[in-house]
Amino acid sequence: MGMLENDWAEAMAGEFKKPYYASLYKFVREEYSTRVIYPPADDIFNAMHLTPLRKVKALILGQDPYHNEGQAHGLCFSVKPEVEIPPSLVNIYQELHDDLGCRIPNNGYLVKWAEQGVLMLNTVLTVRAHQANSHQGKGWEQFTDAIIHAVNAQDRPIVYMLWGKPAQSKIPMLTNPKHLILKAPHPSPLSAYRGFFGCRHFSKANEFLAANGAGPIDWQIEDV
Repeated sequence: MGMLENDWAEAMAGEFKKPYYASLYKFVREEYSTRVIYPPADDIFNAMHLTPLRKVKALILGQDPYHNEGQAHGLCFSVKPEVEIPPSLVNIYQELHDDLGCRIPNNGYLVKWAEQGVLMLNTVLTVRAHQANSHQGKGWEQFTDAIIHAVNAQDRPIVYMLWGKPAQSKIPMLTNPKHLILKAPHPSPLSAYRGFFGCRHFSKANEFLAANGAGPIDWQIEDV
């Protein structure tokens, strides 16, 4: 389990000293030493490594990492370039195509978004292989809530793209009047047709950022 880098290390320093984090750290170390856990330990904090706090323009919130081999690499909804695009991301790409005319790429590697200031955060950062939600309730939720609080405290325009009820349960934490909250059903095939398709979150995010003096995000993912 690597350490946080850049300005997140300072923003989250208080969390590392709390009792819940000590027990979380012990649990995660034990899990990695005795089971197959995703993402690779060095990738746990990739969302923060790729998107420093001072550069956050948007936050997309997932639940827990993909739990099949080779998929998870620390960014919600994203998979490594050689991995088949998961169904939820297929639907995200469809909405991007319908909203902004983005061409649908041949991969699901979303690092380009993270490098532009899209914090691709899961509420739980680790998972046992083939066991969805297996690391829920171990302390990650408290840690990622602290990340969300740090983003909420930023004095600049930021967009939250909250898809599905678990993500939307964080809305009471989002109190900054300079920020925009966008809500839609989850892009999963089970719920995308209930209003994720047609939500136009990507164009709405860019319109808000541009109107408030921040550069828009280039959402087009290139082929590999």
